[in-house]
Amino acid sequence: MTSSGLKFFKDVKRAFFLSRPNRFTVFCRLGKKVVKAFLPNPGRLRELLLPETLVYLEEAQNPQRKMPYTAVAVEREGTPVMLHTHRTNDVAHALINRKLIPGLEGAEVIKREVSEGKSRFDFLLKRGREKIFLEVKSCTLFSRQVAMFPDAVTERGKRHVEELAVLSRGNTKGAVLFLIQWSYAQVFAPEYHTDLEFAKALCKARDKIKIIPLSIRWRKDLSIDLSEIKVLDIPWERVEREAKDCGSYLLILKIPEDRVGEIGGLGKIKFKKGYYIYVGSAKRNLSKRIERHRKLRKKLFWHIDYLREIADFHTALPVRSADDLECEIAKSVNDIADWKVPGFGCSDCSCSSHLFRMEQDPLSCAKFHNLLQFYRMERVVGENLKLKR
Repeated sequence: MTSSGLKFFKDVKRAFFLSRPNRFTVFCRLGKKVVKAFLPNPGRLRELLLPETLVYLEEAQNPQRKMPYTAVAVEREGTPVMLHTHRTNDVAHALINRKLIPGLEGAEVIKREVSEGKSRFDFLLKRGREKIFLEVKSCTLFSRQVAMFPDAVTERGKRHVEELAVLSRGNTKGAVLFLIQWSYAQVFAPEYHTDLEFAKALCKARDKIKIIPLSIRWRKDLSIDLSEIKVLDIPWERVEREAKDCGSYLLILKIPEDRVGEIGGLGKIKFKKGYYIYVGSAKRNLSKRIERHRKLRKKLFWHIDYLREIADFHTALPVRSADDLECEIAKSVNDIADWKVPGFGCSDCSCSSHLFRMEQDPLSCAKFHNLLQFYRMERVVGENLKLKR
């Protein structure tokens, strides 16, 4: 423990992120060497693991381990963000013991990793005659002032929420603690763009279980500043309005070499190699629309169907919203893209194009992630904060 703080890591070195060949491995540049490190976090972390991002590496305690380092945190805007999901429960345990979690004051830990029903929960707590089953989630997805969870589909997380709601009756309570690894966050919401079912489950359970979105601040020595711990607001009305299967999407395709494609009424177009971002929308069944773009065998109808014949699927990013944001998003993508295809996908609007090209992978581009977070988080969830891109 440091002055007014808690420390959970030792023998930490600073390196720079190079690549992530699989979910649990990263390569980093440490001094003049390239080292391989274990990443104990299955999340996508796309907006955090950008090229040359500062990574905190902890030396392995076991010299026989295949990877000599563990990636425990990264820096964003000069502030550490803890990634080590296995240490999240240690953090929660320490904060509970020090009675620093609003809503859980007076509770004591009876057992960690406790089975009940069909699930295993992180903690069993006791407060007087109350028995509290607590599940802890580490939240590393955030814009400047809006935090969301999860960053990937979590069937397990949905099941935990549903079973905690069933358990909550009489003197038995259920609770979910979202440990938000970013002290600048002001509001929290379930990430309904990526995992609509988890968001629906959390909304449905909110009157039955205690939901605690708690932001914490990590210092550069990877200690927690105990003076900057706070519970965030959740704009439930906005979440319930937006969390539906409709809205816009950004479809990212890859063309590995220069190709010529016949694009319906647009005729033959030469496409340079690179990444292409198509902005579309669906007033209902957004998930099915995106799934259609994954498939190659289908009747060709829209411009994008023709392009899909010669381009590889890279990813698709939904932006669920009750508002029609398609053209607004297209204009924003145009501002950061290298090139556009005039007239593509915009026959029913006044836009110059809905298809844009970037030489580099947009998922490795900070400007693209800023744009995505603006439309997914700040524009609606954080609208009362007067946030700016």
